[in-house]
Amino acid sequence: MGGYVYFFAQNRAEGSAKKRNLLGGKGANLAEMANLGVRIPPGFTISTEVCRYYTAKHEYPDDLEEQIKENLKKVEQATNRRFGSRQRPLLVSVRSGARISMPGMMDTVLNLGLNDASAEGLIQETNNLRFTYDAYRRLIQMFGSVVLGIPGEKFEELIEKKKEAKGVQNDIELTGEDLKELTDEFKELTEKEKGIEFPQDSSEQLRMAIDAVFASWNNKRAISYRKINKIPEHWGTAVNVQTMVFGNMGDSSGTGVGFTRDPATGEKELYGEYLINAQGEDVVAGIRTPQPFSTLKEKMPAIYAELVDITEKLERHYRDVQDFEFTIEKGILFMLQTRTGKRTAQAAIKIASDMVEDGLIDKKEALMRIDPAQLEQLLHRRIDPQAKLEVLASGLPASPGAATGVVAFTADRAVELVEQGKKVILVRTETSPEDIHGMAVAEGILTARGGRTSHAAVVARGMGKCCVAGCGAIKVNEKEKEFKVDGFMFKEGDFISLDGNTGRVIKGKISTLKPQLSAEFAELMKWADEIKTLGVRANADTPGDARLAREMGAEGVGLCRTEHMFFGEERLPYVQQMILAENKEERKKALEKLEPMQKDDFKGILKEMEGLPVIIRLLDPPLHEFLPNYEDLLVEVIELRMEKTDQKQLREKESLLEKIVALREINPMLGHRGCRLGITFPEVYNMQTRAVFEAVAELTAEKRSVEPEIMIPLVINEKELAILRKETVRIAEEVMKEKKVRFEYKIGTMIELPRAALCADKIAQQADFFSYGTNDLTQTTFGFSRDDAEAKFIPIYLEDKILTDNPFEILDQDGVGQLIEIGTQRGRKSNKNLEVGICGEHGGEPSSVKFCHRIGLDYVSCSPYRIPIARLAAAQAKLEEDMVQEEARGR
Repeated sequence: MGGYVYFFAQNRAEGSAKKRNLLGGKGANLAEMANLGVRIPPGFTISTEVCRYYTAKHEYPDDLEEQIKENLKKVEQATNRRFGSRQRPLLVSVRSGARISMPGMMDTVLNLGLNDASAEGLIQETNNLRFTYDAYRRLIQMFGSVVLGIPGEKFEELIEKKKEAKGVQNDIELTGEDLKELTDEFKELTEKEKGIEFPQDSSEQLRMAIDAVFASWNNKRAISYRKINKIPEHWGTAVNVQTMVFGNMGDSSGTGVGFTRDPATGEKELYGEYLINAQGEDVVAGIRTPQPFSTLKEKMPAIYAELVDITEKLERHYRDVQDFEFTIEKGILFMLQTRTGKRTAQAAIKIASDMVEDGLIDKKEALMRIDPAQLEQLLHRRIDPQAKLEVLASGLPASPGAATGVVAFTADRAVELVEQGKKVILVRTETSPEDIHGMAVAEGILTARGGRTSHAAVVARGMGKCCVAGCGAIKVNEKEKEFKVDGFMFKEGDFISLDGNTGRVIKGKISTLKPQLSAEFAELMKWADEIKTLGVRANADTPGDARLAREMGAEGVGLCRTEHMFFGEERLPYVQQMILAENKEERKKALEKLEPMQKDDFKGILKEMEGLPVIIRLLDPPLHEFLPNYEDLLVEVIELRMEKTDQKQLREKESLLEKIVALREINPMLGHRGCRLGITFPEVYNMQTRAVFEAVAELTAEKRSVEPEIMIPLVINEKELAILRKETVRIAEEVMKEKKVRFEYKIGTMIELPRAALCADKIAQQADFFSYGTNDLTQTTFGFSRDDAEAKFIPIYLEDKILTDNPFEILDQDGVGQLIEIGTQRGRKSNKNLEVGICGEHGGEPSSVKFCHRIGLDYVSCSPYRIPIARLAAAQAKLEEDMVQEEARGR
């Protein structure tokens, strides 16, 4: 052992599962299975170190070739075969294997070692012309596509022509002679396309295949997948060279893929599909629609029993659900791969809960098993049972949920339509790894071919996308951008709907309902709440939002944005009257109309959150946002001037235009807004605080426990806050005297400016709490206008690696995070009772939540549907902290 290459065979391996970072997931697990005594085809793994070396220097380490030769000899000895030999030729596969599974994103080449001479020897050995040329044509097809870059459809076209000429429907119906002819045609295509003959030197085949698989770490689909799943570029991939075993040697052979539990529901049952007389890519590529394991039990009972024994052993050993591949060669079962199985959020929670009950793992490990971001899948909508459905066809329910959208037939077109603001259903004969970018933006995926372990199904489940696969009733014509089903024709842009829970394909739009969360979900959240120390509140602007937030487990409202209440149809006219008022008295009259409406708003939210804190932010945005658009109004004025008809309306519009011009600002985000409005127009904030406190007084009189917290936004120093705090206290005392009740309340501020964070020690002397508005704090720290930045240059910054993440999605811990940490430390130094949290959408992003835990915040606040994510992330943050402390004590 040593160097760059690691050998494995049954009961004998130089690696183990602990060397995942070095050997990649596939190589590490092959070694682990070998050490467990599981029957696997012998082979060797070229480590991820080589990938990193190759990527950096565009060459291999000096002694790599010699190490490959040495390990190839070990494989020859283990199999009693010779690579490149005419007699008993050794054939191998070359596959990728990153430390985290990236299904279908990198390249594979099978049957390497076949050439004209070894093909003749294989025919003599097996007495099977069809098997030999099926393997040979597959090698040329894969080698041509993966290594030489010949478009795969050119080979498929030749296959279709051959089937048409022979009058057959399926590949399996082609004879040995047919496949021999096809092999020659593939050779001719290779020479025509690339100007070279298909290599007959097996060593050259192997070298070129290894090059191609390493290079595929940086292909377009792999890069896209890494970006979507936050997989570091520097990890690299290993390459596994493994003896071929063949599932296409007749009816005693076959191949399949499966899971030790249902990856969609989590049910404890062997789940998977297989094909008789086929190679592995036939199953995962969806070339033929596979059969469920229930029929394998009937057709090959001994093989099925052995498969159950092995997979149960693997699940017990790894203490997690396994996703496995196998081949049956002439009645002998070989395991080709095992890895931790990807699963839906619903399945992940049920599996974790069941494994705790079975004693395989404890509650803490169960919590760490769930990806917090994956919980969003649980919020998939379902079809309204009252909806009238016109079911067109049914396929396999490959990934749960319900989706409605316009049809797109290519991944590129799906992206274009989504950029136009449309919801899309991606419809394909079958998906391939090149479709990853279209699948990422689509609402749902529909394929005509493939099963529940096809590429479409696996990727859709990982992304939480609704998917119906293997719907043979639809006839897809991707060239003409249409599909036919049940007498209907659907073109690009037509609406269809999918039910990923049942496999139904439905005509037109449908109404959907929010999901109901399972008992296992509630149990998981209970475990999380028992462990986490960071509070989780909700951003809620209406009683309905507050009710939903409480259902989701919110411990209060961390942000109630009062400006959202002003846009109601019956309120906006009074808001505009207030803004357009010529003097203070006129402004007060308009505010008097708004006050009872505001009081009812606050009363409803406080009632829903009875017994929990509710932070109410006073008016924050610039006033012009409540007025008509300047450009639209200017067009109206010009048209009225030209018509010269309604002079009264013209004067009103001109007056309004003048006011809008007076209120316009060059940079309104940094202009007359937030506490600056409260100081220059105190009657606005006075109306809002009075409405809050009157609502509190009424609820207190009703013996309800309410905890209001008044938040004053956009302060730059303690003087602003002192002025507005004094006014707030005065109004609170007035209301308590008038209503003859006493109540508790807090007054704090939203820290949105770097200066406020740096001067937090002084500001904290006037505050009961800080809430960091991370959306605006990110803008002011970076100097980015969010809408402009995200539309114009952040994608380029991400592509060029100037930024690691979009800072509006994932908290910038090095910059914005440091301001939060500094502000918190300084604030608490001068006010030890200071309550501190964040209320931007970062409050529902897992890594940002964990950062908030690490720096000692009291709570995070996020939208209601992200509350479960924050609760789980907060629990994981505490568990990770505990693990670090335990390790430190151990040292």
